[in-house]
Amino acid sequence: MSAVEAKLAELGLTLPEVVPPLAAYQPAVRSGSYVFTAGQLPMVKGSMPITGKVGAEVSAEQAKELAAVCALNALAAVKSVIGDLDKIARVVKVVGFIASAPDFTAQPGVLNGASELLGEVLGEKGVHARSAVGVAVLPLDAPVEVEIQVELVPGA
Repeated sequence: MSAVEAKLAELGLTLPEVVPPLAAYQPAVRSGSYVFTAGQLPMVKGSMPITGKVGAEVSAEQAKELAAVCALNALAAVKSVIGDLDKIARVVKVVGFIASAPDFTAQPGVLNGASELLGEVLGEKGVHARSAVGVAVLPLDAPVEVEIQVELVPGA
């Protein structure tokens, strides 16, 4: 078990199976010393636990929890490409898309769910730049979608 997966276990979390693509793309691809994930939805065991717009049908706190699920799914996608999460040198960038009610403006707080999970699991390696974007709708009426970019340790 990798140190990253041991930390996940310590937090009471397990790395899920990679969420299968909904269209013509790969969950993650490697280019040189970087891995880029596709947008990860908050799927849990093949289904969406909550749907709707944040600030309407979904609370900001629920969406924050779903953003953490997205980050966990993103780590699973990264592992599917590199085999061992200990090969991550750092998370470089996180982009979050939040399906928002027209008057909802707390997208950064929602994305904190992903950022905080990555920080808890990876420590300093999880500190990253990011963008939180409000959108009208996401696939499957998901409240949130997260993609990450990671740099790998040299020689990984």
